Amino acid sequence: MIMLFSFTCFTTVPRPTRTSAAPANPGPGCSTSHRRAAGSPPKARRSLANLARISGDFPAALAAVPTLGWKGRHHRVAGDIHWPHANLDQAIAAFEAALAESEHHDAPGELALTQVRLALATAFTDPARAHDELALTHQYLPLDQRATTLLAHIAALVKDAGGTGADVPGRAHELRREITDAGLAWLTRFLEIALAFHHAIRSDHADLAEIVDRIHTLTATGDFAYFTDIAAAMGALPHPTVHWLDGHHPVRDRWRALVTTRRAYLNASS
Repeated sequence: MIMLFSFTCFTTVPRPTRTSAAPANPGPGCSTSHRRAAGSPPKARRSLANLARISGDFPAALAAVPTLGWKGRHHRVAGDIHWPHANLDQAIAAFEAALAESEHHDAPGELALTQVRLALATAFTDPARAHDELALTHQYLPLDQRATTLLAHIAALVKDAGGTGADVPGRAHELRREITDAGLAWLTRFLEIALAFHHAIRSDHADLAEIVDRIHTLTATGDFAYFTDIAAAMGALPHPTVHWLDGHHPVRDRWRALVTTRRAYLNASS
């Protein structure tokens, strides 16, 4: 079964208070496979949008977003489209809108799914904010949501990427073991992106090239091939492109800018 960046059903848990953002644009509280989703038009359309994104056809995925509505998790789907493009301001706005909508509909499962995405997006751009978003993520999560918890740990690696005292490679090694033990191999590509970001910031070219090769192997079927493009872009390494919304070079430039911005931030802080 194809994993659409979705997780298992949530039980209702108390939700901490947060300041809701004004709506903008994306993704199911209790997600099912795309086969079962066919019974509900919004869910079926969301599945088609996700499948387009997975295959690298981002224009088709984005074109479906206005048809989804709340039941199709339009804001979360939009955020999942924008962050691979390094359009992180748009992704963050979409996830904030999804959080506001989830609170309005009293959907704690959807709230947790979206909160971890917001933490991941902010981890690339604003480590201080990501710290707060990760704290909220752990408050929202039920104890049995292993996949989302592990993704939150990956977001923490992104937040700390490039630093010398955070032991990002060591933590990643432990996370890889936990991901394998949990049978959640689809999370590995997110772990590799976190490591790619770390090594690109530190100009560890050999390590980054190995990661690009690993992601290429992980995505050899063609699904999620854009993860290889993202990792390569971080180190200005050549790689065939997917069907990006605004073309190959702008996406690569934005990912590379995130690397150089974090490097400058760390140099200024040292």
